[in-house]
Amino acid sequence: MTSPLLSTSAQTSHERAHLTRSTELESTPATHPRFGITDLSLLLMALIWGVNFSLVKYGTTVLHPLAYNGARVTLAAVALVLIAQLSTRFGGSVANGWPAARDALALVGLGMIGNGLYQIMFVEGVARTRASDAALVIAASPAFTALFGRLRGTERVSRRGMIGIALSILGIGFVVVGGDEQGAARQATLAGDLLILAGALCWSIFTVYLQPYTHRVSGLHLSALTMVGGLIPLLIVGAPAILATRWSAVPSTAWGAVAYSGLGALVIAYLFWYRGVRILGPTRTAMYSNVQPVFAVLAAWIALGETPGVWQLAGAASILTGLVLTRA
Repeated sequence: MTSPLLSTSAQTSHERAHLTRSTELESTPATHPRFGITDLSLLLMALIWGVNFSLVKYGTTVLHPLAYNGARVTLAAVALVLIAQLSTRFGGSVANGWPAARDALALVGLGMIGNGLYQIMFVEGVARTRASDAALVIAASPAFTALFGRLRGTERVSRRGMIGIALSILGIGFVVVGGDEQGAARQATLAGDLLILAGALCWSIFTVYLQPYTHRVSGLHLSALTMVGGLIPLLIVGAPAILATRWSAVPSTAWGAVAYSGLGALVIAYLFWYRGVRILGPTRTAMYSNVQPVFAVLAAWIALGETPGVWQLAGAASILTGLVLTRA
């Protein structure tokens, strides 16, 4: 998935990340800037997250899924902590610093759910299903986020929004149930889709409980701490696969996929996301990341030969329509 607040997007993630209407009241600018560099960076963010599904699919055919995930999240966590520390040291503002210990520990704990459990289910799911299917299932995360927010009392969902949630869930059903595979291959694909769905639910819960911290912690430091938190369960669960991997024998193409998934999808795209939230507001930013499934399906079609089927197209239409209604 590949974003810190990917669940407000299609990733989106990536890696797809992360906000609600209460945050919008504080974050949305009074005026709407013209189309410019921020908009272009958000389109690039959606492209990075979309392509990432195909690269994760390739990388997990070369490396064990948990070893691949451990390597990319470690790379992302180290990079984000270094960038956040440099920002703290040279940013010139107390607001740019690390949060109090209590908030920091809470963010690490939330990261264990949002960047830990989610990433485990995400990479294991992508390894078992089509990259394009995974992208479409992840695209329904904003609907789940809105639903959990309503159940928790932190989000008001209109009748149109409820229709959007229902359409997104229906679209997931089309993607999961449809497909041309038979026998064992179909069972593996179904298991992969369900793992991706479970991961999307984890990410949505993470997003709802993350909301209060977005008011008092900078996006960069929030992302760094939650990524460190996610690394903890990843290293625990993935330790046997990581230790069993002959890293010296890993081909350069697989290392390239790890670097892209770690630095591209989990660092660069996240920084684009937070810039968008700060300048354009979360709603407009989320609409850009909702383009992610389009890029993901196209990338999987070109790179992996995953030709979209009737059920997949129907699911995509239902999910994307639901996203528009949910965000309206």
